[in-house]
Amino acid sequence: MSKRAYFGTDGIRGEANRHPMTAEVALRVGMAAGKLFMSRDERRHLVVIGKDTRLSGYMIEPALVAGFASVGMDVRLLGPLPTPGVAMMTRSMRADLGVMISASHNHFADNGIKLFGPDGYKLSDEKELEIEALMDEGLQQGLAKPQGLGRVQRIDDSQARYVEIAKATFPKRLSLAGMRIVIDCANGASYKVAPEALYELGAEVIKVGVEPNGFNINQDCGSTSPAAMQKVVKEYRADIGIALDGDADRLLICDEKANMVDGDQLMALIGSAWGADGRLTGGGVVATVMSNLGLERFLRGRGLSLERTQVGDRYVMARMREGGFNVGGEQSGHLILSDFSTTGDGLLAALQVLAVLKQSDKPMSSLARQFEPVPQKLENIRFAAGKPLEDAGVMAVLADAEQRLNGSGRIVVRASGTEPLIRVMAEGDDEKLVNQVVKEIAQAVKKAAA
Repeated sequence: MSKRAYFGTDGIRGEANRHPMTAEVALRVGMAAGKLFMSRDERRHLVVIGKDTRLSGYMIEPALVAGFASVGMDVRLLGPLPTPGVAMMTRSMRADLGVMISASHNHFADNGIKLFGPDGYKLSDEKELEIEALMDEGLQQGLAKPQGLGRVQRIDDSQARYVEIAKATFPKRLSLAGMRIVIDCANGASYKVAPEALYELGAEVIKVGVEPNGFNINQDCGSTSPAAMQKVVKEYRADIGIALDGDADRLLICDEKANMVDGDQLMALIGSAWGADGRLTGGGVVATVMSNLGLERFLRGRGLSLERTQVGDRYVMARMREGGFNVGGEQSGHLILSDFSTTGDGLLAALQVLAVLKQSDKPMSSLARQFEPVPQKLENIRFAAGKPLEDAGVMAVLADAEQRLNGSGRIVVRASGTEPLIRVMAEGDDEKLVNQVVKEIAQAVKKAAA
């Protein structure tokens, strides 16, 4: 596959107003994607655009609009809405394309552009390459005639639509009445919809991270800083805490004692519950190479499989579609429940956890630890240039570490798709050995990157 110039593992992402996250690139994305998704028939073609709460969204959104409208594509602006909400609206409004403007869990200074096809799924690598090829054409090519320019409108009820869709995924025989829930929306895209959905399902809702100002998305709140949620759970003696990230496609949960529950434990909880009542399809769960070995052993003990993919929820989703799985996700909290959504959805995943919790009639702490995690160590090494992973010294250290683990653990070393980082992860039954091999590999990577 050709090397991609703009798209990474999750759309285009970077620091706002710096290449590739500039108004010009956004304009080219709109023009290129518009050309690609407008078929030759005479009907009007439509793109829906949502965003999170970053200041730079006000720069990226109009540039995209100008690009799409200039090639004759109609635009509907959804306003602040979770990424999965944009995917849902793409399908429900029969749009040709959906766009989410967000850098997910990153700091406010970053932003990104994610694209969804008419089926609500993230675009394939091949489609992204086609868009890149069109982006490099001249800006004067393929422009609509004056009477053929796209029309642009705002959709005022997009948030209400998403709330209703989310509520419909919760079992109708159940209610959240009597539950006290802390919801941290990371001052991001879900700041209105998530608390509203929980409240309308009957819960007493304590809100955190619901005052976005353009700069405070993911700042000391949300799934990247769960301490804020944990503190409020203790303070209000809540039954559970839910923390979403900036675009609400991932979540973390804490129990009533403020102990954290990661994505692996949540996949085990939902997967085993769905398996027990015959709702699980595909014979198991799909996760990435970063998920804990303990999850694999837990599922195996229940006659279920764990299928692993490379990191990125798009790859998890692709494997789920291939194998007919309906539960998948990442340790970081991207959970995909394909019965309800075409991409990770933090609120919908939280509602399924709440359904299991409500049916069990037990405290969250008794459900939070479905399996004993195998000791796992992760270290991130920042680098400026070059390809440290191709260094002979790094490869030699890696080979030695694999040999020492001797089948009792795993090593994953990879470059981040969204930041200039090398991620080194090892896990195994011998914690001391795991820590040692991560330290040695990290030192070798730092030396190669120097």
